[in-house]
Amino acid sequence: MKLNELKDNAGARKSKMRVGRGIGSGKGKTAGRGQKGQKSREGVSIAGFEGGQMPLHMRLPKRGFNNIFAKDHAEVNLGAIQKAVDAKKLDAKGTIDHAALKAAGLARGGKDGVRLLGKGELTAKLSFLVAGASKGAVEAVEKAGGSVEVIQFTPRAELAAAKKGKTRDAKKAAAKK
Repeated sequence: MKLNELKDNAGARKSKMRVGRGIGSGKGKTAGRGQKGQKSREGVSIAGFEGGQMPLHMRLPKRGFNNIFAKDHAEVNLGAIQKAVDAKKLDAKGTIDHAALKAAGLARGGKDGVRLLGKGELTAKLSFLVAGASKGAVEAVEKAGGSVEVIQFTPRAELAAAKKGKTRDAKKAAAKK
């Protein structure tokens, strides 16, 4: 076989049908949409509509529970942290918090802070400042000679306001004085 003999298999490439291009094309006039009504037009949004009958998704019973008070923690395992320390993405000397883990690419999301989980092995002596930690994770960090401090996480904007004394609690305290 030569380069100039290369070609697609028969039927591998098929051009799309051009509709609404005259009666002789086979797809002229109504362009294969039948005639009249909502379905003949573009942008039809009646998926699930059953002609006025109660739709199936509304007939079925609801299941489960959506907790509106659930915390959104970025979960980080100790094994991943050890890998980041070995790859020099994390500084083992300073305190490791949400910002440091985010900068290293370990904590995605987690608007309520970071939760430390104990999967993997930790050999470096590290100091953590996190919003939560599992019992196994705390034991593993302390076994390696490190420490874990669990704090109530507040986003940066609130922290900045707290420093300036503009939070609700600070305003109440100022009003009492």
